[in-house]
Amino acid sequence: MAKIISEDLTNNNLCIFEYTTIGGQMLSFKKDSFDAKIVSHTYTDIGKVIFDKPITTIGERAFRTCSGLTSVTIPDSVTTIGNFAFDHCESLISVTIPDSVTTIGYWAFHQCSKLTSVTIGNSVTTIGEWAFACCDSLTSVTIGNSVTTIGDSTFYNCSSLTSVTIGNGVTTIGEEAFSGCDSLTSVTIPDSVTTIGEGAFFDCNRLTSVTIPNSVTTIGEGAFLDCTSLTSVTIPDSVTTIGEDAFAGCESLKEFKGKFAADGGRCLIMDGVLNAFAIGCGVTQYTIPDSVTTIGEGAFSNCESLTSVTIPDSVTTIGKEAFFDCDSLTSVTIPDSVTTIGEWAFAYCNSLTSVTIGNSVTTIGEYAFRDCHSFTSVTIGNGVTTIGMHAFSGCYSLTSVTIPDSVTTIGGAAFAGCESLKEFKGKFAADGGRCLIMDGVLNAFAIGCGVTQYTIPDSVTTIGEGAFSNCESLTSVTIPDSVTTIGEEAFSGCESLTSVTIPDSVTTIGDSAFFYCDRLTSVTIPDSVTTIGEYAFRDCHSLTSVTIPDSVTTIGDFAFGSCEGLTSVTIGKSVSEIGKEAFEECNIDTIVCCPKIPPKINNSFDRFENLIVPTGCEEAYANSDWGQYLE
Repeated sequence: MAKIISEDLTNNNLCIFEYTTIGGQMLSFKKDSFDAKIVSHTYTDIGKVIFDKPITTIGERAFRTCSGLTSVTIPDSVTTIGNFAFDHCESLISVTIPDSVTTIGYWAFHQCSKLTSVTIGNSVTTIGEWAFACCDSLTSVTIGNSVTTIGDSTFYNCSSLTSVTIGNGVTTIGEEAFSGCDSLTSVTIPDSVTTIGEGAFFDCNRLTSVTIPNSVTTIGEGAFLDCTSLTSVTIPDSVTTIGEDAFAGCESLKEFKGKFAADGGRCLIMDGVLNAFAIGCGVTQYTIPDSVTTIGEGAFSNCESLTSVTIPDSVTTIGKEAFFDCDSLTSVTIPDSVTTIGEWAFAYCNSLTSVTIGNSVTTIGEYAFRDCHSFTSVTIGNGVTTIGMHAFSGCYSLTSVTIPDSVTTIGGAAFAGCESLKEFKGKFAADGGRCLIMDGVLNAFAIGCGVTQYTIPDSVTTIGEGAFSNCESLTSVTIPDSVTTIGEEAFSGCESLTSVTIPDSVTTIGDSAFFYCDRLTSVTIPDSVTTIGEYAFRDCHSLTSVTIPDSVTTIGDFAFGSCEGLTSVTIGKSVSEIGKEAFEECNIDTIVCCPKIPPKINNSFDRFENLIVPTGCEEAYANSDWGQYLE
């Protein structure tokens, strides 16, 4: 029988919490949703929850994914709104945050997609990361004067946000705090702010103006990246640091102002570093000022109007992504003063036909000239010691390259996808210029030489990363028994390759080594191999059978995935683990699995018809993860 419990519901110490829902549905709460006992919970026109004492905390995940919740009135005793408290309350239209609240936890109102406005009272000191992220309908926000930090990604992707008022207590705007707020047209940053974090206003593509006060010392990496409507920016004298790509992709930016603005406002120069160029100024030919020693990271990135640039002798460093995606750039002269060309420095400069790299340059960074499709020639100076990974990959008009004697390191896939490359020159060129060999590593193959059948020289011990990548003419390759390692992506995209014999000397087949060798019908893996890397034979659609030798212990994730013609697999007795989806999307009829202890699997197969295991091991397989595939 039920008991009647008497409570003084008129007691002034009691606390009332009110809410509304779609259809008047009464909510249920977890035990730790509040820090007080519920004495009454009713719903007539509104939901009313009465507690035995004032609540101070709305607990973590208290209302998380309450999809029918439409409004909430938080009592003025509450000081903390916990992490994820209202996360994914997708029907929540309004919330009243009282002045008592001091802390809004991380992800507290994340993806409340119908929330239109929020006022954060003067008592709030902390707003957690992602607190209001992805609130698609939020149009305005007022941040009180007690808040000192706007956390990372706090308003990330609030795509309807047009107005934001930042209180004068804020000192830090966190990383990506307003990133993706593509309806925001203007923002005034108060004089209390010292730091604008990395990507703080990234991709705010309707932002036309921003006021940066004299208090700011740091503008973070990519802070205003891809703010495509921004036309003018004044950098105050207080700024000591401007991060890479801070204004990259601001295609309407016509001028900078302030003491760091140079050359009529076309660029920002600080301590000899050209940090940014006003890529919307419309200049086609540009001479960098003599005061510049370093072209900063992303300084000219996405400057589509620029056709030629003159770099003065004062410059020693061309930074990462300095001229990234300058699609109209046809010529550049790199002076002898330059020692370093950074990663991605000229990547995707599709109109660039040639470049001369001076004798003072020692390092060509990773991806430095990637996908410069019009590139027909390159002169690499005698001072270069390092050519980075993918440095010239995808330069499919490049016909010849001379590698100087000074080079000691050539990164993986440095010339991958250079489909017109017919020869290498220099002391590292081998086999009539068809390949580059350095210290036993075949670093690159001239895939435009037209060879269909190729025997790798006996001096090779390692087939380097991406060495034959996308060599579409190659139908067969003979690997000598000097080779011990087939590197990552070594033969990836060799669509005409039909057969390959791997000698007993090879111990490692790297990740994606034969990825998308679409016509490969057979492969012999010797007993010397111990590891088959991730994606090693993925998308080899014509492969019909494979035998994994007893020497192999691990088959990598996706190693034979999407080998649609594969019907028969033999797994050697030493295999202990078969990676995630290693044989997914294969049409396997029979698996012969030789290990007596069932190998560990992780959704390694979609299906198969028959499993043959050692005598006496049937029960072990049936009781293991393999049992999910068995009748």
